[in-house]
Amino acid sequence: MTSSLEQEIYDFIVIGGGILGMSTARELQYKYPDKSVLVLEKEPTAAQHQTGHNSGVIHAGVYYKPGSLKALFCKEGNIATKAFCTEHNIPFDECGKLLVATDKIELSRMMALVDRCAENGIEIEVLDQASLREREPNIVGVGAIFVPSTGIVDYTKITQCMSGLVETAKGRVIYNTAVTGIEEFADRVTVFTSNGRFHGRFLIACAGLQSDRMVQMMGLEPDFRIIPFRGEYYRLPVQHNQIVNHLIYPIPDPDLPFLGVHLTKMIDGYVTVGPNAVLAFKREGYKKTDISLKDSFQMLTYPGMIKLLMRHFKVSMVELKNSLSKRGYLKLVQKYCPELTPEDLESYPAGIRAQAVSKNGDIVDDFLFMSTGRALAVCNAPSPAATSAIPIGKHIVEKVSELVEK
Repeated sequence: MTSSLEQEIYDFIVIGGGILGMSTARELQYKYPDKSVLVLEKEPTAAQHQTGHNSGVIHAGVYYKPGSLKALFCKEGNIATKAFCTEHNIPFDECGKLLVATDKIELSRMMALVDRCAENGIEIEVLDQASLREREPNIVGVGAIFVPSTGIVDYTKITQCMSGLVETAKGRVIYNTAVTGIEEFADRVTVFTSNGRFHGRFLIACAGLQSDRMVQMMGLEPDFRIIPFRGEYYRLPVQHNQIVNHLIYPIPDPDLPFLGVHLTKMIDGYVTVGPNAVLAFKREGYKKTDISLKDSFQMLTYPGMIKLLMRHFKVSMVELKNSLSKRGYLKLVQKYCPELTPEDLESYPAGIRAQAVSKNGDIVDDFLFMSTGRALAVCNAPSPAATSAIPIGKHIVEKVSELVEK
């Protein structure tokens, strides 16, 4: 017998209960208030993966190529995230960020970032050594960029609030429902799950770490693969909660801008140290001991992964060494905060970054989408995706509306 759930046809089905999925569901309801929206999430609650395992930073958009979707979405998202939090009484702290240069090479890179900020229209203040010391007595460096609009927040709370808003607007959110297959017809898309079948006129997949697999289920062959990188964090003991007044970031290597261990004032008052970036052998492997034979085999037999690893072999080995050695990890932070000791690094949950990698070994640096006649997949949503979730949701709905109007 077919259940009523399986018989009903929703106007839109969204796969993924992270912040992008929930933001997209909300935007669908804004644009199509009379249409039905269903969100499917395999976990028991929202924001269980990338959304709930990030550093909680509301980014300003310092690093991103002018004119890119990352730069555009981040700047819009910074404003939109704070406005959403204000409207729904979600705590956030616009504490600002300092990008600290510790030597002449980093100072030169810092000045290039000053130009990038000007191109992206981001308000900053350039600090010399004395001004840096005045702002941050426990931080050493030869100069810094102060970015006042950077903040911190709990993205899980934002996502949970969005989920509530979706349901209040008569949408449905169903948890504990893993997608196992997708079949597209002339008039609908059927989603096969661990909780039965669901039918929708249109489908949007915001599946993060599983995005390439969603594309394959849609009947397309992705020209990328998701490679999981674990970002490991430590937390400072409570007596160090006031060690910094702002978020403290190193000046990034322009060839690997996503690397760099920083000090982050969390919204709960603690200060975290991290993340690094080490290859994970399970897509949702938050512990060093987490291994999936399926995930590992698919990753290590992918030509793009081998090319990426060989291209950045030395850096990969350094990241692995620092993952295994607390002292090595600490040295990255002591460059700008020398008073910290190994005893100050307390355990803290890791996160996983879903990095799309092309067949030739290039890191896909911007947002990437693939679509069929009735389905759209978000293939790559790199940091700062959480910051940018609201404008990304609007962009996704614009793309979906093109499918609807065909």
